[in-house]
Amino acid sequence: MKSLTIASGDVTPVTVGQSKSDAAALYGIDRWADDLLCVTPAGELAFKTPEAPDALPVSLPRIIQALKQRGIPAPVLLRVQPFLDRSLVRLQDAFACAIRDCWYKGAYRGVFPIKVNQQPEIVERVVDMGRPHHFGLEVGSKPELLIALAQSMSPDALLICNGAKDAAFIHLALLSLKLGFNTVIVLESLHEFETVHRIATDLNIRPRLGVRVKLMETVGGKWQASSGDRSVFGLGALDLVELAERLDDTGMMDCLVLQHTHVGSQVPHIMDVRRATTEACRFYAELSRMGAPLQYLDLGGGLGVDYTGARRADDNSVNYTVQEYCTNLVESVFYAMEEADLPHPTIVTESGRFIAAQSAIFVFDILDATLYDTPERPAIVAGDHHLLSDLLAIETYINGDRLQEALNDAIYYRDEIRTLFRHGQIGLPLMARAEQAFLFLLSRFKKVAGQDGCSGLIDRQLSRFVDYYHGNFSVFQSLPDVWAIDQMHPVMPLSRLNEAPTRQAILTDLTCDSDGKIDRFVLRDGIANALPVHDLRPDEDYNIGVFFVGAYQETLGDLHNLFGDPNVVTISLDATGGFTIENETEGDRIAEVLTYVEYDPQACLATFRKTVERAVKAGRVDATERRTMIAAYKESLAGSTYFSTDR
Repeated sequence: MKSLTIASGDVTPVTVGQSKSDAAALYGIDRWADDLLCVTPAGELAFKTPEAPDALPVSLPRIIQALKQRGIPAPVLLRVQPFLDRSLVRLQDAFACAIRDCWYKGAYRGVFPIKVNQQPEIVERVVDMGRPHHFGLEVGSKPELLIALAQSMSPDALLICNGAKDAAFIHLALLSLKLGFNTVIVLESLHEFETVHRIATDLNIRPRLGVRVKLMETVGGKWQASSGDRSVFGLGALDLVELAERLDDTGMMDCLVLQHTHVGSQVPHIMDVRRATTEACRFYAELSRMGAPLQYLDLGGGLGVDYTGARRADDNSVNYTVQEYCTNLVESVFYAMEEADLPHPTIVTESGRFIAAQSAIFVFDILDATLYDTPERPAIVAGDHHLLSDLLAIETYINGDRLQEALNDAIYYRDEIRTLFRHGQIGLPLMARAEQAFLFLLSRFKKVAGQDGCSGLIDRQLSRFVDYYHGNFSVFQSLPDVWAIDQMHPVMPLSRLNEAPTRQAILTDLTCDSDGKIDRFVLRDGIANALPVHDLRPDEDYNIGVFFVGAYQETLGDLHNLFGDPNVVTISLDATGGFTIENETEGDRIAEVLTYVEYDPQACLATFRKTVERAVKAGRVDATERRTMIAAYKESLAGSTYFSTDR
């Protein structure tokens, strides 16, 4: 598992704790885990049961092992049902508390945007858990509308229809009103109103309308482009006035019951939430003054998840709690409505990320490692170039006082030897021993640097030589935001947390793509570009967990290298440290993935049979080999797209 290839690229160093007690804290669990995880005395990461905090924690490695014994190997997406339940209840309770404390006279209605996670286990659970709270759904496409109309929502729950809507979408949304759905069609443009008006008139149905208002306020964070007056959807001040005139002209002003404003996804700063809410209230007051009988103020998404535990306003964290978010929002609406002398509207939010993100954990196993050091010192033989002796002589002065000098010399001699090889002046065997010598010196450098501490420059130089741990997963399929927008998710080993990690690694995936890696990690002291890991042991699984992946990751994934969906398991937890499988979805088989890209698996098999048969006729393959080859092809079609250890 050792490599003679030297890594390249700068990596921020990580100081690995040397005591066992430091090892678990190193990953910052107490900062980002939100009291959902703990470490057992056996050094295993474990789930805590939200509704029973004193219950026995449920070991995550034992869950993964139990699933493997049931024929459900890693990689696996693990949905933890109680975590989803907790997020929804926390949001409801926080708004209830804010409404009570602010003497707010209106109500709260949450809606879950189906785009956040369209999987039935998520949508159906949100509907079931949200029914007592009249929790609704938000849809932005015809397929999502069909999903929503197949749910048994509370009659008071909102069904918010956002996004660009064609005539078929609007037709079905209007018909749903006759079925008892509390459907609101949010107008995204003036043209859309004309379509709604025409179809509603033809059906003789009075629609329930909303209007998406573009705010002038721009919020911070990764998705700031979706806020402000340059956002893609919605109406600005000029269009709103024209819409109001059309509503008056057509006798449909009384249909406008909701104002929608998308503050922005994962808003990091609470002051942005306050400012955007205050501006949204001004539009609400003006539309009400113009005759709109508004009842709902939909403030869209925005409630963020603290992925890093930093508790500050940056792209992967937020500087507020859920209670602070709700209180600020309710208080802002309260004062605005009091000032405008208007009834307090029902506040609506679409906090899908907050509800879904923490409920899913992606687990994969490490298959192999490329290590960028070695304890084995190469031998010097007669006839070796003197530069190899010079390189190995550096071992004698690798110490705290001369560490920088020694490292500079090692890099210099290695590069000189590489130049000789490129020019044909030394052969491959000597080149290989020179690489081994450099790896040997690296092991000494890392050891001395870890014991004595070293300067920032040495740290940066050594950080170029972290290990690669090769994982059984595809970043593009299971963690697309990590690749596309540098989204941070907490990542850590699931076991051996009572041992001090001895190595630092970048995690690479199975794809033959240089971007197929995770190289930014959440640790106790901040963000690092290498993950502290343990040495791999023969015949022992080493599993890595990626946390808070329940929002967006599943349906955004692509088929790079034709890696399909992994196994998906939904579990509940019990107070005795056990778990129950509530739902299991087998990962994509190769035959399924081939159909996604328009291949016919049976046609592929038929062509392969002909190829093998030609080889039989040519005498290159006998009958027994033919049977073995075709069986192997058929077995592969039925197999997983991921690495299998069955054989």
